[in-house]
Amino acid sequence: MLWCLVGTCYLPVGLFIWSCFAFIISYLIAVLTHHVAPLVPFISDTGTRIPERCVFGLMINISAFLGAATMYVRFKFLKALNKDSNLIITRLNNAGLGFGIIGCIGMCIVANFQETDMRIIHDIGAFLSFIMGTVHLVLQTVITCKMRPHCHSRLVCCFRLALSIISVASIIPMIVLYGLSYKTNATMKQGTKIHNFRTASAVFEWIVALSFNFFFLTYIREFQGFSFRMNAVLPQDD
Repeated sequence: MLWCLVGTCYLPVGLFIWSCFAFIISYLIAVLTHHVAPLVPFISDTGTRIPERCVFGLMINISAFLGAATMYVRFKFLKALNKDSNLIITRLNNAGLGFGIIGCIGMCIVANFQETDMRIIHDIGAFLSFIMGTVHLVLQTVITCKMRPHCHSRLVCCFRLALSIISVASIIPMIVLYGLSYKTNATMKQGTKIHNFRTASAVFEWIVALSFNFFFLTYIREFQGFSFRMNAVLPQDD
């Protein structure tokens, strides 16, 4: 059996590969059709116009679904490990799933409400996605550290901690710089100060998004160690 099919590790692997392809394909289409400048556009700028808009919307929606599925399986795994102990981890696990699902809903909003058509709704979705996603990373990192060395190695703990720090440290300037460049758009003339703010914000946005992807990739080893099964329960006749 292929390593990526062992246990449930196909979920984080599939999420990582699909999300990377979603970013790359929509970016290449947007650049080749001259809809965006090749130098670090916002992720959502690569999905505002046809044809890349259709590809971006479809692939990001599927990424959101895969992300939610991965978070739910991780939630059930931690719940099974801590069903008889550690109330703190249980509460952190519940909160992590809640924030993560809200972040996935934000991704769906970003995918379906383009910046050029409904900017306020699009921005709400983007903030939900990045802020809630970052909170999810932080909570999962805290859980990882609390469960070391019982379930996680020191290396995994340090790697997840580093990714969480990178995400938190990047999301703050991303929001501030975006606010400073709010009146700009992807077609604005390059070289101006306000456009530079927009480009810098986009750089931090890519860093946060990649932090999310690599964080989920760290689930591979532990997801290989368990399987997930759903049972159908039929109602009993009285």
